[in-house]
Amino acid sequence: MASYNRVVLVGNLTRDPELRSIPSGMSVLDVGIAVNDRRKDANGNWIEEATFVDVTVWGRSAEVLAEYTRKGSQILVEGRLKMDSWEQEGQRRTKLKVVAERTVLLGSRGEGGGGGYQQGGYQQSYQRQQPQRSAPSNSGSSGGDYYGDFAQDGGDDIPF
Repeated sequence: MASYNRVVLVGNLTRDPELRSIPSGMSVLDVGIAVNDRRKDANGNWIEEATFVDVTVWGRSAEVLAEYTRKGSQILVEGRLKMDSWEQEGQRRTKLKVVAERTVLLGSRGEGGGGGYQQGGYQQSYQRQQPQRSAPSNSGSSGGDYYGDFAQDGGDDIPF
């Protein structure tokens, strides 16, 4: 039977990141994030809940997070679940965590977000491009604008 292991979380760092290196020289960062949820209870009252998740980030993404984030910074993490197990004082312990495959800093630079880095390069900021207003030569229109009302106000319905 097939399985699928994918997690996407947006949350805030619960502590300042501490970068370390393994013997091979690879950078690794273990951070905690708090993912907040707001829902109504049976009486109609709003309840705020926080879920705390441990995340491991490797390589260049770990270095960038360590440099540009601090406690409270908002990040998006995409990755997979992994079960860690160890023995402590004769008892077997386990912990479910997320191994990040992609991270994106959210929020403004003033909020510690850094705004826009993602694994593999810098995310380009969204820039609205104005449509070309020339009508195709064989459009059959009566000299009107090819884009109609859309081009007149320069706007669109897309919320971003």
